[in-house]
Amino acid sequence: MTPPDASHSRWSDLDRPPLNATALRRGLLRPDALWASLEVVESTGSTNTDLAERARAGAAAEGTVLVAEEQTAGRGRLERSWTAPPRSGLFFSVYLEPGDIPVERWGWVPLLAGVAAATGLAKSAGVDMSLKWPNDLLVSVEGEERKTGGILGEFAGDGIVVGLGINVSLRAEELPAPTAGSLALAGAVSTDRETLLRAVLRSVEHWYGAWKAAAGDAAASGLQAAYAAGCATLDRRVRAELPGGASLVGEAVAIDGDGRLVLSTEDGLQQPVSAGDIVHLRGAAGGLT
Repeated sequence: MTPPDASHSRWSDLDRPPLNATALRRGLLRPDALWASLEVVESTGSTNTDLAERARAGAAAEGTVLVAEEQTAGRGRLERSWTAPPRSGLFFSVYLEPGDIPVERWGWVPLLAGVAAATGLAKSAGVDMSLKWPNDLLVSVEGEERKTGGILGEFAGDGIVVGLGINVSLRAEELPAPTAGSLALAGAVSTDRETLLRAVLRSVEHWYGAWKAAAGDAAASGLQAAYAAGCATLDRRVRAELPGGASLVGEAVAIDGDGRLVLSTEDGLQQPVSAGDIVHLRGAAGGLT
Protein backbone atom coordinates (compact mmCIF):
# COMPACT_ATOMS: atom_id res chain seq x y z
CA MET A 1 0.00 0.00 0.00
CA THR A 2 1.32 3.44 -0.90
CA PRO A 3 1.46 5.76 2.15
CA PRO A 4 -0.57 8.96 1.92
CA ASP A 5 1.22 12.16 0.98
CA ALA A 6 2.08 13.71 4.34
CA SER A 7 1.89 17.20 2.88
CA HIS A 8 -1.86 16.75 2.46
CA SER A 9 -2.48 15.22 5.89
CA ARG A 10 -4.53 17.09 8.47
CA TRP A 11 -1.69 16.26 10.87
CA SER A 12 1.18 17.33 8.57
CA ASP A 13 2.04 20.20 10.94
CA LEU A 14 1.81 18.91 14.51
CA ASP A 15 2.03 22.46 15.87
CA ARG A 16 -1.26 23.17 14.08
CA PRO A 17 -3.75 20.42 14.95
CA PRO A 18 -7.12 20.32 13.20
CA LEU A 19 -10.24 21.72 14.80
CA ASN A 20 -12.55 19.28 16.55
CA ALA A 21 -15.96 20.15 15.13
CA THR A 22 -17.80 17.84 17.52
CA ALA A 23 -16.26 19.51 20.57
CA LEU A 24 -17.00 22.96 19.17
CA ARG A 25 -20.65 22.07 18.57
CA ARG A 26 -20.93 20.65 22.07
CA GLY A 27 -19.66 23.89 23.55
CA LEU A 28 -21.57 26.36 21.38
CA LEU A 29 -24.84 24.87 20.15
CA ARG A 30 -27.53 25.05 22.81
CA PRO A 31 -31.31 25.42 22.56
CA ASP A 32 -31.18 28.98 23.91
CA ALA A 33 -28.03 30.03 22.02
CA LEU A 34 -27.63 32.15 18.91
CA TRP A 35 -25.55 29.51 17.15
CA ALA A 36 -27.71 26.99 15.32
CA SER A 37 -25.14 24.97 13.36
CA LEU A 38 -21.38 24.78 12.95
CA GLU A 39 -19.50 23.13 10.12
CA VAL A 40 -15.74 22.79 9.66
CA VAL A 41 -14.45 22.17 6.12
CA GLU A 42 -10.91 21.24 5.20
CA SER A 43 -10.48 23.84 2.46
CA THR A 44 -12.57 26.29 0.47
CA GLY A 45 -12.14 29.39 -1.60
CA SER A 46 -13.97 31.72 0.78
CA THR A 47 -16.29 30.97 3.68
CA ASN A 48 -18.05 34.29 3.03
CA THR A 49 -18.75 33.37 -0.57
CA ASP A 50 -19.99 29.89 0.38
CA LEU A 51 -22.24 31.08 3.19
CA ALA A 52 -23.61 33.99 1.17
CA GLU A 53 -24.58 31.57 -1.60
CA ARG A 54 -26.40 29.39 0.93
CA ALA A 55 -28.19 32.41 2.38
CA ARG A 56 -29.34 33.59 -1.04
CA ALA A 57 -30.65 30.09 -1.75
CA GLY A 58 -32.55 30.06 1.56
CA ALA A 59 -30.31 27.26 2.86
CA ALA A 60 -28.82 29.06 5.86
CA ALA A 61 -30.57 29.74 9.16
CA GLU A 62 -29.59 32.54 11.50
CA GLY A 63 -26.70 31.41 13.61
CA THR A 64 -25.03 29.29 10.92
CA VAL A 65 -21.25 29.13 11.35
CA LEU A 66 -18.93 27.95 8.58
CA VAL A 67 -15.25 27.41 9.42
CA ALA A 68 -12.43 26.49 7.04
CA GLU A 69 -9.06 25.06 7.97
CA GLU A 70 -7.73 26.76 4.85
CA GLN A 71 -9.01 29.47 2.52
CA THR A 72 -7.59 29.60 -0.99
CA ALA A 73 -9.44 32.72 -2.11
CA GLY A 74 -10.21 34.57 1.10
CA ARG A 75 -11.42 38.13 0.64
CA GLY A 76 -10.80 41.21 2.71
CA ARG A 77 -12.12 44.72 2.39
CA LEU A 78 -11.76 46.43 -1.00
CA GLU A 79 -11.51 42.96 -2.61
CA ARG A 80 -8.04 42.34 -1.19
CA SER A 81 -6.98 38.71 -0.99
CA TRP A 82 -6.43 36.96 2.35
CA THR A 83 -4.30 33.82 2.41
CA ALA A 84 -2.48 31.90 5.14
CA PRO A 85 -1.07 28.39 5.67
CA PRO A 86 -3.61 25.68 6.58
CA ARG A 87 -4.68 25.66 10.25
CA SER A 88 -2.54 28.74 11.01
CA GLY A 89 -5.53 30.91 11.86
CA LEU A 90 -9.26 31.19 12.24
CA PHE A 91 -11.13 31.59 8.97
CA PHE A 92 -14.89 31.60 9.43
CA SER A 93 -18.16 33.28 8.58
CA VAL A 94 -21.45 33.61 10.42
CA TYR A 95 -24.93 34.36 9.14
CA LEU A 96 -27.16 36.75 11.08
CA GLU A 97 -30.70 37.98 10.45
CA PRO A 98 -31.30 41.24 12.35
CA GLY A 99 -34.99 40.97 11.40
CA ASP A 100 -36.98 43.99 12.55
CA ILE A 101 -33.88 46.13 13.13
CA PRO A 102 -33.99 49.03 10.61
CA VAL A 103 -31.71 48.10 7.73
CA GLU A 104 -29.88 51.42 7.98
CA ARG A 105 -28.53 50.19 11.32
CA TRP A 106 -27.20 46.92 9.93
CA GLY A 107 -23.92 48.62 9.09
CA TRP A 108 -23.06 48.25 12.76
CA VAL A 109 -22.94 44.44 12.51
CA PRO A 110 -19.37 44.21 11.12
CA LEU A 111 -18.25 46.80 13.70
CA LEU A 112 -19.99 44.70 16.36
CA ALA A 113 -18.01 41.68 15.16
CA GLY A 114 -14.83 43.71 15.52
CA VAL A 115 -15.61 44.62 19.12
CA ALA A 116 -16.56 41.01 19.85
CA ALA A 117 -13.42 39.58 18.27
CA ALA A 118 -11.13 42.05 20.02
CA THR A 119 -12.67 41.46 23.45
CA GLY A 120 -12.90 37.69 23.00
CA LEU A 121 -9.31 37.36 21.82
CA ALA A 122 -7.97 39.70 24.51
CA LYS A 123 -9.44 37.43 27.17
CA SER A 124 -8.63 34.07 25.63
CA ALA A 125 -5.21 34.84 24.13
CA GLY A 126 -4.07 37.33 26.74
CA VAL A 127 -3.02 39.85 24.09
CA ASP A 128 -3.86 43.55 23.94
CA MET A 129 -6.10 44.08 20.92
CA SER A 130 -7.24 47.24 19.20
CA LEU A 131 -9.35 48.15 16.17
CA LYS A 132 -8.39 50.13 13.12
CA TRP A 133 -11.54 51.62 11.60
CA PRO A 134 -13.53 50.14 10.10
CA ASN A 135 -12.58 46.57 10.97
CA ASP A 136 -8.93 45.60 11.15
CA LEU A 137 -7.77 43.81 14.28
CA LEU A 138 -4.42 45.10 15.53
CA VAL A 139 -1.80 43.70 17.88
CA SER A 140 1.62 44.94 18.94
CA VAL A 141 4.66 43.03 17.65
CA GLU A 142 8.03 44.34 18.84
CA GLY A 143 6.46 47.69 19.63
CA GLU A 144 4.80 48.10 16.24
CA GLU A 145 1.13 47.97 15.33
CA ARG A 146 0.45 44.97 13.13
CA LYS A 147 -2.73 43.73 11.50
CA THR A 148 -3.62 40.27 12.76
CA GLY A 149 -7.18 40.05 11.50
CA GLY A 150 -9.87 41.52 9.34
CA ILE A 151 -13.65 41.45 9.08
CA LEU A 152 -15.89 41.60 6.02
CA GLY A 153 -19.68 41.91 5.98
CA GLU A 154 -22.04 41.50 3.04
CA PHE A 155 -25.81 41.40 2.68
CA ALA A 156 -27.18 38.04 1.62
CA GLY A 157 -30.68 36.57 1.66
CA ASP A 158 -32.65 38.04 4.54
CA GLY A 159 -29.58 38.89 6.57
CA ILE A 160 -25.88 39.57 6.60
CA VAL A 161 -22.84 37.32 6.36
CA VAL A 162 -19.86 38.39 8.44
CA GLY A 163 -16.49 36.81 7.77
CA LEU A 164 -13.47 36.91 10.05
CA GLY A 165 -9.88 36.02 9.28
CA ILE A 166 -7.48 35.96 12.22
CA ASN A 167 -3.77 35.10 12.10
CA VAL A 168 -3.14 32.87 15.09
CA SER A 169 0.13 30.94 14.79
CA LEU A 170 1.78 32.54 11.75
CA ARG A 171 5.55 32.69 12.08
CA ALA A 172 7.54 35.73 10.99
CA GLU A 173 8.64 34.11 7.73
CA GLU A 174 5.02 33.26 6.88
CA LEU A 175 3.60 36.77 7.17
CA PRO A 176 2.09 38.04 3.91
CA ALA A 177 3.34 41.62 4.45
CA PRO A 178 5.63 43.58 6.80
CA THR A 179 2.55 45.21 8.34
CA ALA A 180 0.99 41.86 9.26
CA GLY A 181 1.21 40.10 12.60
CA SER A 182 -0.21 37.15 14.49
CA LEU A 183 -1.35 36.35 17.99
CA ALA A 184 1.69 34.12 18.47
CA LEU A 185 4.10 36.88 17.48
CA ALA A 186 2.28 39.25 19.85
CA GLY A 187 3.02 36.89 22.75
CA ALA A 188 -0.32 35.11 23.12
CA VAL A 189 -0.63 32.91 26.19
CA SER A 190 -2.77 30.53 24.14
CA THR A 191 -2.91 29.76 20.43
CA ASP A 192 -5.39 26.91 20.83
CA ARG A 193 -7.79 27.69 18.00
CA GLU A 194 -10.77 25.95 19.56
CA THR A 195 -10.44 28.04 22.71
CA LEU A 196 -10.07 31.22 20.66
CA LEU A 197 -13.00 30.42 18.34
CA ARG A 198 -15.33 29.63 21.23
CA ALA A 199 -14.36 32.90 22.92
CA VAL A 200 -14.98 34.98 19.79
CA LEU A 201 -18.33 33.35 18.98
CA ARG A 202 -19.56 33.73 22.55
CA SER A 203 -18.52 37.37 22.47
CA VAL A 204 -20.36 37.90 19.15
CA GLU A 205 -23.44 36.31 20.72
CA HIS A 206 -23.23 38.67 23.70
CA TRP A 207 -22.85 41.86 21.68
CA TYR A 208 -25.37 40.87 19.03
CA GLY A 209 -27.92 40.11 21.73
CA ALA A 210 -27.35 43.47 23.42
CA TRP A 211 -27.57 45.33 20.09
CA LYS A 212 -30.80 43.58 19.08
CA ALA A 213 -32.32 44.16 22.53
CA ALA A 214 -31.67 47.89 21.99
CA ALA A 215 -33.41 47.75 18.58
CA GLY A 216 -30.09 48.27 16.83
CA ASP A 217 -29.27 51.45 18.75
CA ALA A 218 -25.47 51.37 19.03
CA ALA A 219 -25.40 54.01 21.77
CA ALA A 220 -28.08 52.42 23.96
CA SER A 221 -26.50 48.96 23.66
CA GLY A 222 -23.05 50.24 24.64
CA LEU A 223 -21.63 49.17 21.29
CA GLN A 224 -20.72 52.66 20.09
CA ALA A 225 -18.80 53.43 23.30
CA ALA A 226 -17.08 50.03 23.28
CA TYR A 227 -15.94 50.47 19.68
CA ALA A 228 -14.61 53.96 20.39
CA ALA A 229 -12.79 52.75 23.52
CA GLY A 230 -10.97 50.06 21.55
CA CYS A 231 -10.35 52.04 18.37
CA ALA A 232 -6.68 52.84 17.69
CA THR A 233 -7.70 55.19 14.89
CA LEU A 234 -9.26 57.80 17.16
CA ASP A 235 -7.20 60.80 18.29
CA ARG A 236 -4.76 60.27 15.44
CA ARG A 237 -4.02 62.07 12.22
CA VAL A 238 -5.16 59.87 9.37
CA ARG A 239 -5.63 59.85 5.63
CA ALA A 240 -8.90 58.48 4.32
CA GLU A 241 -8.56 57.09 0.81
CA LEU A 242 -12.11 57.37 -0.46
CA PRO A 243 -13.98 55.48 -3.19
CA GLY A 244 -13.35 57.11 -6.55
CA GLY A 245 -9.75 58.04 -5.81
CA ALA A 246 -10.23 61.11 -3.59
CA SER A 247 -8.56 61.40 -0.19
CA LEU A 248 -9.11 63.33 3.00
CA VAL A 249 -6.63 64.11 5.77
CA GLY A 250 -7.59 65.05 9.29
CA GLU A 251 -7.71 64.04 12.94
CA ALA A 252 -10.04 61.15 13.72
CA VAL A 253 -12.20 62.56 16.51
CA ALA A 254 -15.25 60.30 16.85
CA ILE A 255 -17.31 57.32 15.75
CA ASP A 256 -20.79 58.66 15.09
CA GLY A 257 -24.16 56.99 15.60
CA ASP A 258 -24.05 55.46 12.13
CA GLY A 259 -20.63 53.90 12.69
CA ARG A 260 -18.88 56.47 10.51
CA LEU A 261 -15.42 57.82 11.30
CA VAL A 262 -15.53 61.59 11.88
CA LEU A 263 -12.49 63.55 10.78
CA SER A 264 -11.65 67.08 11.86
CA THR A 265 -10.00 68.61 8.80
CA GLU A 266 -7.53 71.49 8.63
CA ASP A 267 -10.29 73.86 7.49
CA GLY A 268 -12.18 73.20 10.72
CA LEU A 269 -14.91 70.99 9.26
CA GLN A 270 -16.19 67.80 10.86
CA GLN A 271 -16.32 65.32 7.97
CA PRO A 272 -17.88 61.85 8.44
CA VAL A 273 -16.37 59.01 6.40
CA SER A 274 -18.62 56.02 5.73
CA ALA A 275 -16.30 53.98 3.48
CA GLY A 276 -12.68 54.03 2.52
CA ASP A 277 -9.21 52.85 3.39
CA ILE A 278 -7.67 54.52 6.44
CA VAL A 279 -3.94 55.14 6.77
CA HIS A 280 -2.64 56.07 10.20
CA LEU A 281 -0.19 58.98 9.97
CA ARG A 282 2.33 60.11 12.53
CA GLY A 283 4.72 62.97 12.99
CA ALA A 284 5.14 66.09 10.90
CA ALA A 285 6.58 64.08 8.01
CA GLY A 286 3.51 61.88 7.85
CA GLY A 287 5.24 58.55 8.41
CA LEU A 288 2.88 55.61 8.11
CA THR A 289 1.65 53.15 10.70
